[in-house]
Amino acid sequence: MSADFKLNKSIFMQIADNICNQVLEGRLKPGERVSSIRDLASDYEVNSNTVLRSYTILSDAGVIENKRGVGFFVTEDAEQKIRQRKRKEFFETDLPEFIGKVQLLKLNKNDLNGLLSVIEFQNDKK
Repeated sequence: MSADFKLNKSIFMQIADNICNQVLEGRLKPGERVSSIRDLASDYEVNSNTVLRSYTILSDAGVIENKRGVGFFVTEDAEQKIRQRKRKEFFETDLPEFIGKVQLLKLNKNDLNGLLSVIEFQNDKK
């Protein structure tokens, strides 16, 4: 499962983000064991230390916990913690960047309403 990593973000952060997305999508559930460091490093074709760094970040954030000798597991409140962090990141980073692009491209309300209609349609389908 070699990943197609982006150049603008460190690999260990992209791995951590991928695990967070799996939790948000329900593919990893609270209490579920995550892949071992060695297995995930093999899957992504990266050094084990890279995955260890990802797991350390996730552990420090309270998303996963290490049960010594058994492995890493998703915490009970992982989804809540991830959503809280991602919302903060959205409002502090993504939204200002988006607003800047809207202003640069001189988009108007009609342009944005069309975009919001597409998003609402996609959410209705879920």
